[in-house]
Amino acid sequence: MSKLERLSPVVRGLPPSGIRRFFDLASQMKDVISLGVGEPDFVTPWRVREAAVYALERGFTSYTSNYGLPALREAIAEYLEGFDLHYDPAHEILVTLGGSESIDLALRTLVCPGDEVLIPEPTYVSYRPCAILAGATPVAVPTTVEDEFRLAPDRLRAAITPRTKALVLCYPNNPTGAILTEEDVQAIARIVMEHDLFVVSDEIYAELTYGRRHVSIAAVPGMKERTIVINGMSKAFAMTGWRIGYCAAPRDLIEEMVKIHQYTIMCAPSMGQVAAVEALRHGQADKDRMVEKYDQRRRLIVKGLNDIGLRCHEPRGAFYAFPDIRSTGLSSEEFAERLLAYGVAVVPGNVFGAAGEGFVRCSYATSAEQIERALERMARFVQAVRPV
Repeated sequence: MSKLERLSPVVRGLPPSGIRRFFDLASQMKDVISLGVGEPDFVTPWRVREAAVYALERGFTSYTSNYGLPALREAIAEYLEGFDLHYDPAHEILVTLGGSESIDLALRTLVCPGDEVLIPEPTYVSYRPCAILAGATPVAVPTTVEDEFRLAPDRLRAAITPRTKALVLCYPNNPTGAILTEEDVQAIARIVMEHDLFVVSDEIYAELTYGRRHVSIAAVPGMKERTIVINGMSKAFAMTGWRIGYCAAPRDLIEEMVKIHQYTIMCAPSMGQVAAVEALRHGQADKDRMVEKYDQRRRLIVKGLNDIGLRCHEPRGAFYAFPDIRSTGLSSEEFAERLLAYGVAVVPGNVFGAAGEGFVRCSYATSAEQIERALERMARFVQAVRPV
């Protein structure tokens, strides 16, 4: 038996991230405009960086509580009040190593081997592997462009079996930019309570909505006790590399999640936690300026994609457009690979689940000038490949 064959078959069976694959391909080529990676092009606001520098100057470099700095948990609790979410900062909030750790903690805490986890797709790439690593079976619930990629209650109900334990929600959605209306959330909540399910609600893009306020399912009466809300500083506050995320949930769930956190992570970086306090307390104006820029770019890229013949529904959240490329006759993978030769990197929609086939993800977390150049190149490519 080879060394590789002796490794965990579960880990060996996991595919590498399709997002990173195209990012790595683009990084090896010259003059490629990347619309691939979902990362703000803004630098973390100076006031936030300055808070971290001052913390370092004062020698604030030691461990914090496993739960996170009390000041940060208090700031998070106050921030969540803006979404009608009410949590005790002492017992119902856990600071994590980015939102990604929160996803892993939530699923490992909730599920047992053999449980099923419902994952509406297209969606962020980590939920399925995290469910598998936790011993659960991920079950895709497809969404469609006709429904603006919102989770349809009838599709959710049809996917539930006696083994279903939890539902993962990612709204505002990566990769489609879809959001849920209050009516959507209420309908989903009724089904969840009827079947006694847990919900892992990834709300990392909660601040990035356009024209409508974000609605959290945890704010629905009866849902807080069965929901783990996940959020963080990466997207809205341009703090991706700081790796500060958090989860909010009832005390009994948080107490179980922190056990895993204690043994695997210990605590999030202390100086990053100080920076996060500054962002939440005093960074709202900086955040609003970035969101305004995203909104301008959103309108630019959606119009541009439709103008070149790639039908694109209007994304109402996050910073992604998800155009339909089926008119080219190419698969998502073929489209993305061949577009690289024209100097534009996008992510094929199928890496976000089978329901994403026929689409590609274009991030507009880059400058308007870069978006315009990318659209010009994409127009030439579409004209060259579209069937006559």
